Amino acid sequence: MTLIAHTQTQTFTQALGLKCGLTLGSYQLAYETYGQLNAQRSNAVLICHALNASHHVAGVYPGQDKSEGWWDNMVGPGKPLDTDRFFVIGVNNLGSCFGSTGPMHVNPETGRIYGADFPVVTVEDWVHSQARLLDALGIDQLAAVMGGSLGGMQALSWTLQYPDRVRHALVIASSPNLNAENIAFNEVARRAIVTDPDFHGGHFYAHGVVPKRGLRIARMLGHITYLSDDVMNEKFGRRLQRATDQAYQYSTQDVEFQIESYLRYQGDKFSEYFDANTYLLITRALDYFDPAREFGGDLSAALARAKAAFLLVSFSTDWRFSPARSREMVRALLNNRSTVSYAEIDAPHGHDAFLLDDPRYLALVRSYFDHISLTEATA
Repeated sequence: MTLIAHTQTQTFTQALGLKCGLTLGSYQLAYETYGQLNAQRSNAVLICHALNASHHVAGVYPGQDKSEGWWDNMVGPGKPLDTDRFFVIGVNNLGSCFGSTGPMHVNPETGRIYGADFPVVTVEDWVHSQARLLDALGIDQLAAVMGGSLGGMQALSWTLQYPDRVRHALVIASSPNLNAENIAFNEVARRAIVTDPDFHGGHFYAHGVVPKRGLRIARMLGHITYLSDDVMNEKFGRRLQRATDQAYQYSTQDVEFQIESYLRYQGDKFSEYFDANTYLLITRALDYFDPAREFGGDLSAALARAKAAFLLVSFSTDWRFSPARSREMVRALLNNRSTVSYAEIDAPHGHDAFLLDDPRYLALVRSYFDHISLTEATA
């Protein structure tokens, strides 16, 4: 059965206070829902997205080829997160470029496009805005919140900001904060964007241009970090684009190796649909997330507020969000006697593994949601 997706929007007129000290006077969130909310309103699952994803989690849009949601292998009828049993909600984060209020929208206070003037947003701000959406939908408590990478950070933050509103949290291929290496990758990507001559201090909309060169480089850099060394060598190795042994006859600016061609393709595609200011905002939110900071770096103290049961999943070749970071969270939760399940999956795909069809991974998530259904139905 094909799941048909329909985007909805919810407008909020009550000001949202942000962690940076500013407020959004009014804003809208784009979202999609799949399945049916039960009579008890107890079967809702919130999906939090990663950097370049959106509210379009699963299914296809009517009449649009190749419009599958970014986690369509995970969410749907009969899939690991079964929409025949759960009411699934995907929300586009504030500051994004896929429908929720962001830098591409008009600032009602000035009548001009926000651009670089859109306020800094954090993971905590996203969670607060998502909680408001749940209020509008009449959902007091989530059966589960789930996300991978940056989405996993949001899932973790949900259990800390709204501990009584979450029964289960699935934190996948994520971490309690970014290490220095990850922050460095983000900064290089941001510098590629802001030094693009077409960036114009973030107000490129007024100039009728887009800093595509910077976006291409940012995406190429990011994509390298999402893949493992094994996958890159298996897919591309040192294979050349041209069937010739005389590779050196071409210009140093030509595309020689297949991996070069692949990265340029990914960069070109990304620059056509993603917003440069959104990229800056979201990578900064990644950098800032650190729930242990206000507890002197003590992650156990930070996670003491959580009341949810947890499933954490990591992947052996994910060097961007390594298994060691998931184990940090597991130890901190166990220190608080939280209910925790943890799986470290030996997979060759790097960070992207959380999006792919690894049978062990999908079976694990299916089993966890089966457990939620069984235990809560008999409670």
